[in-house]
Order: sequence, then structure tokens, then C-alpha cells
Amino acid sequence: MAEVHRDRLVVLTPAGLSDLHPRDSSGAYAVGDWVLSDGVSAVRRLVPVSDLSRRAAGPGVAAQRIAANIDTIGIVTSCNEDFNIPRLERYLAMVTASGCLPLVILTKADVAEAPEDYVRQAHRLSPLVTALAVNAKDPEDAGRLTPWCSKAQTLALIGSSGVGKTTLRNTLTGENAATQEIRDDDARGRHTTTFRALRPTLAGGWLIDTPGMRELQLTDSAEGIEAVFDDLEVLAANCRFSDCGHDTEPGCAVKAAVTAGRIEPERVARWQKLLQEDRANSESLAAAHARQRRFGKLIKEAKAESRRKRDTER
Repeated sequence: MAEVHRDRLVVLTPAGLSDLHPRDSSGAYAVGDWVLSDGVSAVRRLVPVSDLSRRAAGPGVAAQRIAANIDTIGIVTSCNEDFNIPRLERYLAMVTASGCLPLVILTKADVAEAPEDYVRQAHRLSPLVTALAVNAKDPEDAGRLTPWCSKAQTLALIGSSGVGKTTLRNTLTGENAATQEIRDDDARGRHTTTFRALRPTLAGGWLIDTPGMRELQLTDSAEGIEAVFDDLEVLAANCRFSDCGHDTEPGCAVKAAVTAGRIEPERVARWQKLLQEDRANSESLAAAHARQRRFGKLIKEAKAESRRKRDTER
């Protein structure tokens, strides 16, 4: 699947790009999906090897699929005010839960005074992290990303608007997609990419570009959170009580580590916040799915009853 639109799916075939009609809602599909087709419609979506999703933005309760069948997800941020530790931890939890390898890509290294400082901060987030500082406009420097987007490897780019995802896309694919300047006051940018797209790279792999995310709510990401905050999970296993809230309980190993200066209290607070958010969102989605199943069952029962009445009247 190269592109997903409301009324059509753009797929890659041996003959090139082709349009298909979705038999069900286009929201069931994501860029990177493999589908079976009759030449006109998408008949069936194959189960993906990896699946990146989040809670959909807005007040509703729904999961939004972002991309599928990805090998590595590049979390793109820049060596300026956009660099944000809590947001990176959030991205890392989502990426790890999807079954993909996380790669932190730090752009605008050519205009930063000390890009290596940002790289060190990113590496400290988790042992899972590989971090690179690059000049997205320089093909040779951006070429350091080749191992993650060559030889049939698929690299997806996620991050805020204005951090250089589209510039990287142009450099790695040879395209000329439009880019926009960022604001000087807060290093933020406007949306350049308006829809997710899968494109071949010059190195022989694939790249998925995504629009900037302004809201990132986690759901079904408990395993990812545990992996990113593995040090805190190990400490928590040594607390006196299995349901320790790491607040006022006696025998709390996490509190003891904070008191001893081995763990930053802010990191503990961020860990607890993500766990609470993921738990609440996952429970809300589970309840919504249960309601949908009950409604579907009622519809089937009503149709069956209607058929029985018609058969009786004949």
C-alpha cells in the first residue's frame, strides 16, 4: 500500500502504481499494508508483521493505524528547541510496542553548535536507542541512514512538523516534495506532508513519510513503556508491595533510588504518567470494541428473528 485516501487506495504492483477501491472503510488500511486484490477492489488485508498505531486525535475513542510492515521507525527531531525528552520517550514507547526498531534522527546538525550533546541525550533515553545527527540536505551525510532503507528494508519517519522529514525524504528518494520553513520563535513548522506515502529509496529500500504529529496519545503500549523505562521496572519489582504506587508506601525501591540520587524524580513522574494514560486509553478502546461486538450481535439476532418470522408466514 503506497497511499491511503478516503475514497481509494494507491497500491504498488509489478506494473507500477494502481488505484483500488476499499471494500470496507479506508481507515482499516495503513501505508505499508499488503492486500489481496481482484484488480478493482482490495479483497483482503494481510496480517502485518509490524503495526504502528496511536489513539486517534480528538475526543472520540478509536485507534488510528499509522503505518505497517516497517523494519525501523526514525523518530525525527532537530538540534534546537524541538528536542524534547518527554516527547521522545512517548515516541519510543509507541515505536517499541509496534515491534519495530527505534532510530532517533537528529536533523539540523549543520547549524547546531554542539549536535553531539543532543546525540548523547538521546542515547541516555534507553539502551534500545540508536541516534544519529545529520544534515538532511547533504546527500552524503543523509546517506548514513542507508543501512535502514536499503536492500528491501523499510524506514518510516515520524515526528513534529518542521523537523526535516520531507527534506530527508527528498534526499533519500530523489524526489522534490515541497518543504516549508520553520518559525524562528519556537522552531515549529507547518504541515508539509499532508498524507502518508510509501516511496522507493535510492539505496534500494523503502521510505514511509508521515505528516507531523501534534497529538500523540498512547494505547496498547504497555510493553513499549516497560522497555523504555526498563530501569524503573526492575526497581519496582523490588518494592515491598506488588501494587506499590511509588509515593508514600514503605519499602518502595523506586523512592529509595530517587532519595539516593540514582534516579531523577521527573523521570519517575513521566513513567507513571505514560502508564496511567496507556491504561486509561486501552480500557476505553476495549470498552468501545465490546460495545461494537454487542451491537453487532444484536443486529445478527434481529436479522435471524426477521427471517424466522418470514419463514413462519409462508
